[in-house]
Amino acid sequence: MAIYLYALGGGSFEFPSMPESVKVTSPTNYQTFQIIGKGAVEIPKGMRIRGVSFSGVFFGSQRVGESLMGNWTAPTECVSILEQWQAAGTVLELVADEAPINLDVTISSFSWEAVGGFGNLVFSIEFHRYLPLRLYTTKEIGLGGLTATRPEAEKKGVYTVKRGDNLWNIARKMYGGSGTDWTKIMEANAEEIEATAQKRGLKDSDNGHWIFPGQVLQIPDIEQ
Repeated sequence: MAIYLYALGGGSFEFPSMPESVKVTSPTNYQTFQIIGKGAVEIPKGMRIRGVSFSGVFFGSQRVGESLMGNWTAPTECVSILEQWQAAGTVLELVADEAPINLDVTISSFSWEAVGGFGNLVFSIEFHRYLPLRLYTTKEIGLGGLTATRPEAEKKGVYTVKRGDNLWNIARKMYGGSGTDWTKIMEANAEEIEATAQKRGLKDSDNGHWIFPGQVLQIPDIEQ
């Protein structure tokens, strides 16, 4: 199970070790009412913010070969990146490639400790789901609908890959829903995606996993 973070403002992070387990919590939200003769009654009112948590290892320089995909990052740099995002309240896209997890989140808790003699750091991290507050103008309400907010280039069915993008979040932005339509984008751009991955020294794109900033992708089924 590989786990990635993509900052919505740019930047990405791949956790170098696979956690033994990932805990996802979705508690029900209850509203309490005082009813004469019955006392307090709790009525379910939907779900509270989902939490995701797991633990892992940032490998020291003597255990570089144990990092996933051979992508080693110094433990101190891993800690610095995550602590900066936590302090800034950065909105991140959390993606697990072998679990049904693809959420916008913020880091709610992060702790680590140095262990052993190899420079390893053991960490625990917890995320809370980010739910944006959408504000509407009186003009939008008066018109009875929302005005389009996609950039002009996106309206024309073209998207330029930015740092931190993947096909899932591109599909979600372009189609206005979940990222499950990423396969449409992959099929429409397979030749270009594979060629770019090979130019970067990779055997292939790993079915669209490897895309790079600056790539121009055709987005099918978007009005021209």
